[in-house]
Amino acid sequence: MNRRELIRAFAALAPMMVAGRVWAVPSTDARLLVVFLRGAYDAANVVVPVSSEFYYASRPTLAIAKPDVGKPNAALALNSDWALHPALRDSIYPMWEKREIAFIPFAGIADDLSRSHFETQDTIELGQAVGGSRDYRSGFMSRLSAELTRVKPIAFTDQLPLTFRGKAQIPNIGINAVGKPGVDDRQVRLIKQMYQHSDLASSVEEGFKVRDDVYRSVSEEINAANRGAVSPHGFELAARRIGRLMREQYNLGFVDVGGWDTHVNEGAATGYLADRLGELGRALAGFAEEIGPPAWRDTVIVTISEFGRTFRENGDHGTDHGHGSVYWVLGGGINGGRILGEQVKVEQTALFQNRDYPVKTDYRSLFAGLFQRMYGLQPASVERIFASTRPTDLGII
Repeated sequence: MNRRELIRAFAALAPMMVAGRVWAVPSTDARLLVVFLRGAYDAANVVVPVSSEFYYASRPTLAIAKPDVGKPNAALALNSDWALHPALRDSIYPMWEKREIAFIPFAGIADDLSRSHFETQDTIELGQAVGGSRDYRSGFMSRLSAELTRVKPIAFTDQLPLTFRGKAQIPNIGINAVGKPGVDDRQVRLIKQMYQHSDLASSVEEGFKVRDDVYRSVSEEINAANRGAVSPHGFELAARRIGRLMREQYNLGFVDVGGWDTHVNEGAATGYLADRLGELGRALAGFAEEIGPPAWRDTVIVTISEFGRTFRENGDHGTDHGHGSVYWVLGGGINGGRILGEQVKVEQTALFQNRDYPVKTDYRSLFAGLFQRMYGLQPASVERIFASTRPTDLGII
């Protein structure tokens, strides 16, 4: 190597050195958005195990019909074993056909058995080993940000989420759109005035009181599981704005979407879950369109949830807190159009504790492998993000 080549080599290395520490530099303008579905979405009715007769026996009112091109409410074939919920026909399914999305069934936290929204959400956001002491000042996305240069992180949330808590100050911006009763306070006063001297005055007063009490009670319960996350409809409205921000200003983002705790009247091809999925699918498709083809090729979206739901439906035509889930990975440059990760035949003997999907792909290993591929992280960096974790490379990138 002559003197000129040596100078060029040191010049190339210099941007990677900060205070004597080697930092990872993405080979492209990589963008990452993590979408957290708070409330535990029913993965088995989204990526449907259509080759499993046990699925159809376990869900007499909730099961999605097997693929049939002549039936609009039938599942959309992904391969011989899996199919997609029909509510995602016009949004997510085209991404599958373009190989811009992959699904990872049996994903989650193998050693978290709490089935608690709050405990498991915390576990995922912190990215720390289960069973040890927790440092609530150190989320895994904050640790990732600390390992990178040229990174501009942001949380699209009302409050800074656990995953971005750390030494560095990371901005957050709320996109929440909270639903409220259709009659506002001004209209309530006018209606009460109309009936104040009639026999119906007390009934009207009591009716609004009951409405407010019910709304407050329901809102408190939903918000508890959702932790203030934006609704799927709110995410649909905001996704294009998020896309513009991540195209022009930020390259590491987090957003949480609530509304996935489906204990009662979940619905099948239509109904509550189908409506939420439609909104989520349109949001993700809108994000991809808004960010534009060049940036979309360098973008990865990972959609996760704290756990799955019970495989069998309950007596209220819903599903309860489960274990394994299905993660989504989207992006214009990924190696998609595939079902990834270790899999098992969906039958009763494969269920975890005879009730839930098992976990075969640990979320920390999945993210560690993804970060290695996206950012070229060295083992020491991965260890600082996810201690004592062996990365799993699923060939997504």
